[in-house]
Amino acid sequence: MKQIFLLVALAAVAAVVAVTLSTYRVTAQQATPVFVTQIPRGYRDWRLISVAHEEGSLHSIGAVLGNDVAIKAYRGGTLPYPDGTIIAALHYQHVPSAENNKIFGQAQSFVPGAPTNIQFMAKDSTKYAATGGWGFGFFIDGKPVDEAKMKSCFPCHAQEKARDLVFTRYAP
Repeated sequence: MKQIFLLVALAAVAAVVAVTLSTYRVTAQQATPVFVTQIPRGYRDWRLISVAHEEGSLHSIGAVLGNDVAIKAYRGGTLPYPDGTIIAALHYQHVPSAENNKIFGQAQSFVPGAPTNIQFMAKDSTKYAATGGWGFGFFIDGKPVDEAKMKSCFPCHAQEKARDLVFTRYAP
C-alpha cells in the first residue's frame, strides 16, 4: 500500500513539473525578443550587397553583406524578402588614408579604421511579427548593445515599408 501511495505521489509531482515546464516554454516563446542576440556564424564569408558611408552619429564607412537567401532576393528583386534572409552591416571608423594622401599630395582617400559596430537584420515573419518580420541586432566588440539601443532600429526601418524595411539597395 505504501508503495502504491509513493508511486501515485511521484506521478503527481512529475505531472506538476511537466505542466510547469510546458507552461514556461510557451511563455518564453511568446516573450521572444525582437532582437538578434548572437552574431551569425560565417557572416564574413557572405557576399557584398553594397558599401555605405554613414554621416551623423554613426559617421562610419562600411560594407553591407548578405547570406545566400538575401543575395538571391536582392538579385531577383524579390520583395518582401523571404524568411531566412540575413543582412549584415559592418561599420568602421571613417579615416583618411595618410599613405594615399601623401602620394597624391592632397586629401584623396578614406579607408576603414577601427571597427565600430556590426548590425544585423534577420527575416522571420513569425518570430519577429511585431517588428515587420525582421529581428534586429547591434553589436559592439562582439557583444549585443543594451535593449534601448536595440529598440531604436525598428522605428527608423518601419519608415521604409515599400522596401520591406530595408534601406540598402543592391550595388551591381
